[in-house]
Amino acid sequence: MNTSISRRKFFHQTTLAGAGALVLGASRSRAALSPGDKIVVGVMGLSRGMDHVNALLGIPNAEIAYVCDVDQERVDKATKVVGDKQNRAPKGVQDFHRMLEAHDVDAIFIATPNHWHAPATILACAAGKHVYVEKPGSHNPREGELMVAAARKHKRVVQMGNQRRSFPALIEAVEKMRAGVIGKVLYARTTYTNARISIGQGKPVPVPAYLDYAMWQGPAPERPYVDNLVHYKWHWRWHWGGGELANNGIHVLDMARWGLGVEYPSRVTFNGGRYHFKDDQETPDTGTAVFHFGGSGISWDCSSCIPRTHEKVPFVAFYGEGGILANEKNGYAIYDLKGKEIERQDGPGGDRIHIQNFLDCIRSGKRPNSEIEEGQKSTLLCHLGNIAYRTGHTLHIDQRTGKIIDDRDAQKLWSREYRKGWEPKV
Repeated sequence: MNTSISRRKFFHQTTLAGAGALVLGASRSRAALSPGDKIVVGVMGLSRGMDHVNALLGIPNAEIAYVCDVDQERVDKATKVVGDKQNRAPKGVQDFHRMLEAHDVDAIFIATPNHWHAPATILACAAGKHVYVEKPGSHNPREGELMVAAARKHKRVVQMGNQRRSFPALIEAVEKMRAGVIGKVLYARTTYTNARISIGQGKPVPVPAYLDYAMWQGPAPERPYVDNLVHYKWHWRWHWGGGELANNGIHVLDMARWGLGVEYPSRVTFNGGRYHFKDDQETPDTGTAVFHFGGSGISWDCSSCIPRTHEKVPFVAFYGEGGILANEKNGYAIYDLKGKEIERQDGPGGDRIHIQNFLDCIRSGKRPNSEIEEGQKSTLLCHLGNIAYRTGHTLHIDQRTGKIIDDRDAQKLWSREYRKGWEPKV
């Protein structure tokens, strides 16, 4: 018998049917550890996940027991990197269920494509693992709700990878805005530019021998393998990704919502399109999303194929009645209404500081800086912006719940279809 296949079927037929807590109850599940305890982790997705690996290798009392990717070549490289730098060589696997079964694994790091974020998080929580999941954390709004429910049901620490929430200078910036350093804050403008090239038009080709494409598809309904999808270009197809809004917009929209101190918008619009190339990209390369919160607002301006290098626009700028606070590098600068610089502060950034916060909270039981519920409130802005674009009209939102009001076309995009047996349930 092929034990890995039978194991996979077993998980699909039981865990995903809602019995995960019973099936996986034998896995170690520690609500909190003492400050000196070693935390053992597995890392899933070894492109962005290698940044997690490198950060973890520099953190005391953290050990990488597993590295996982559907690409065996990535697994082999990561296994060597970790094995050369820590006393215990990790196990390299293509099937993430192996990490969930491991009794000595405390936490899972998820750095996969978007369509895997929520299903893997929900399964990991059911297996008694704490979770660090990359942004955006979910493929659609319903998945965000399920992730929060899983974290609550299984009492797991779940941190989203919008790492700026842990940058000391940005924490200070938000505190200063709360204290009135620029007066009443009315608006946040966010900007993203890049110089991306065409993704071309994909051709059906045989799946490479090193790639487990069935596992890569996972919860998403099956589609034929084409040569312009794996690894990165899935971002621009709705079936797997969420375009630039979910890819990079989440960082700035999270900072904007955090700084303004707002929860859910009342109105969302998106104007833009795929202007630069005629290829397989379905998501817009240029456009503006606008979010109205009643007493304040946020805009997101994207130009992913022209970097607009002549413009000196901050990543995020907050406009107050008494001045402007702009995100500069890992910190901020404050200006008066005439543009004179009043103050400038910078500080450490990167992944390690955010991952350290996650590990500290596993030990203490405290709430992490970007706990999944808070993270998914920001991700919802990305999903709503994309839904406004895809439906071609303004969305009206219940500010108490974040739900779309009386809009059948938009509400159809609140969730998605799943491959049979892979439906995430809590």
